[in-house]
Amino acid sequence: MTAQPTIGFIGYGNMAQAIARGLTTSGAVEADHIVACAAHYDKLERTTAELGVKPLHTPAEVVSAADIVVIAIKPYQIEAVLTSIKAELADPSISVISIAGGWTLAQYRTLLGEHAHVQCAVPNTPIAVGQGILVTERDHTLDDGQTRQFEAIFSSIANIERVESEHMGIAVDLAGCAPAFTAMYIESLADAGVEYGLQRATAYRLAAKMVEGVGALHLATGTHPGAMKDAVCSPGGTTIRGVASLERTGFRGAVIAAIEAIEG
Repeated sequence: MTAQPTIGFIGYGNMAQAIARGLTTSGAVEADHIVACAAHYDKLERTTAELGVKPLHTPAEVVSAADIVVIAIKPYQIEAVLTSIKAELADPSISVISIAGGWTLAQYRTLLGEHAHVQCAVPNTPIAVGQGILVTERDHTLDDGQTRQFEAIFSSIANIERVESEHMGIAVDLAGCAPAFTAMYIESLADAGVEYGLQRATAYRLAAKMVEGVGALHLATGTHPGAMKDAVCSPGGTTIRGVASLERTGFRGAVIAAIEAIEG
């Protein structure tokens, strides 16, 4: 049996915790093979205790303990935090996985040097329950073994979607920001259900499972979303009346405008 790698988080905020939860819940990595450091050690002790992750005091300790180092700090902090350990991160036996949105392989190669083995990827919050998306920069410097290891571990909790460097931003908008829009949609559907007498918990379950199921159906069959919509709309039926109302009130345009607002 292949020994589990040790995963080390530099930064242990919400997204790092979501990844750790997904990995431990799925059984991909056991909690005693995960270490983490963060700016505030007292808070770190509390958050790591939830899963049994080992808290460490410094980034250097994390790099020393880990086979895969996950950079999970804010983008503006990266240069200051990593400069003192860049020689250690350039060790070819270490995989550096960055989940800091906006940082590319080119930037890491400038900071850490040409020999560092780096993969940039940005997850979304459903990774905590093994249903995430990991938007992953196509260019990377992991070797073949590290690439297989990365994919084996993270594919257990996320769909790994590789895109060109110039498309990372828009891909992250769709996968990483749109969960907020989708949560608003679920909440709105539930509000309508409550208006017509459903218990709120029931309405939330119905709406959430419906969203999950529609996504699963598309992924399983590849059916065009328009065709999936048409399949539910009988002539003169109730669904087409709802669809027509959404069209009149600019539903599609509002979604597109939300992404445009993010892109600026």
